Amino acid sequence: MKKIAIVIPARYGSSRLPAKPLLEVNNKTIIQYVYEAACKSKLASDVIVATDDMRIYQAVINFGGKCEMTNPNHQCGSDRISEVANRHDYEYILNLQGDEPQITPEVIDLAIKALIEDEEADISTLVREIIDEEQINNPNCVKCVFDKNYNALYFSRCPIPFARNKGEAPYYAHIGIYGYKKESLIKMTQMPQSYLEKQESLEQLRALQNGMKIKVAVTDLNPTGIDTIEDYEKFKKIMETN
Repeated sequence: MKKIAIVIPARYGSSRLPAKPLLEVNNKTIIQYVYEAACKSKLASDVIVATDDMRIYQAVINFGGKCEMTNPNHQCGSDRISEVANRHDYEYILNLQGDEPQITPEVIDLAIKALIEDEEADISTLVREIIDEEQINNPNCVKCVFDKNYNALYFSRCPIPFARNKGEAPYYAHIGIYGYKKESLIKMTQMPQSYLEKQESLEQLRALQNGMKIKVAVTDLNPTGIDTIEDYEKFKKIMETN
């Protein structure tokens, strides 16, 4: 059996929505929704929240979860999970965002399978086809193009591919879940930021620009990520309806 851990990076100080991991819906925090979905994975052997804030740490411990404190100076979630990965002997690490309360264990396992079934892949991630045209032009919706073997070619906040001849190609939105071989995660986080990463503010471009292979799997899931107060209110309405 391969040793696979899901690590959930969680910050308190989000610029757009402070304290979002601890926001509650139906008496349950956002981070708890994510953690409980991760625990239902059939492929992962461990689930850990990685945080730099004692309030998040205590909240996770209080609902019975596992949490580790990390350096407060990390620049991104990958750096935070790399610190945790270095403490353990896992072979594969899944970086699951702490603001995706609608994520499902089936989708989590899809990202893990995409990685472990391709020996040449360094990283895996997920995409979904974009149906809403407004999202194609929304810079907060990251787009992805990939080759016939489902290897990522590029990620962008711009509409890619450019619609010179409309209707010839579908658009795919990136879902921010990453599976890593442990050595690939450590390698990537030790690299300096690339100019493409800085330009688009997308850390996966650091891996691509340095020749690392990112495997893509397609899902129908369209989760509500919690980035703004509007996203939070939308998720609350979904849960109230359910």
